[in-house]
Amino acid sequence: MKKSSTIFLQIVIVLVGIGAIAFMLWEPQIEGRNVHATIFEIYFQDLFLAYAYVASIPFFAALYQAFKVLGYAKHEKMFSQPAVKALQIIKYCAIIIIGFVAAGEIFIMLQESDDRAGGVFMGILITFGSIIIAATAKKFERKLQNTINPKPDNNVTEQA
Repeated sequence: MKKSSTIFLQIVIVLVGIGAIAFMLWEPQIEGRNVHATIFEIYFQDLFLAYAYVASIPFFAALYQAFKVLGYAKHEKMFSQPAVKALQIIKYCAIIIIGFVAAGEIFIMLQESDDRAGGVFMGILITFGSIIIAATAKKFERKLQNTINPKPDNNVTEQA
């Protein structure tokens, strides 16, 4: 992979991370129920918001691991055990995100509100995205692992 391409993709990953942090800090202030709330009420009295911040940790961990994988590709160390490990971590982060979203969906469904549909739809979108990322990371992990440690073919018999 070209160094310029990997640098570009690393910049995109950093911008996605910065955008996600900015959105997470800005959105609660304009949310309908928080329009007239103080900063303390928004960030320290909303349990679901605290849950969302904790649930975002695997997302940022996966972004960091993707940044590392691109660094390995840039330095031509893509076919190495650390790259496989980073892909495993990305896969696990995606699975953890699915678990957080499932628990969040249960929390949304237990609340009395006429506004559940948007939250449920966002949860479905995040779940599908996480499933795609987990499957893709697993596929790349398997391909890298097979390239690093090829399995001997047991079906080949030696002729004497």
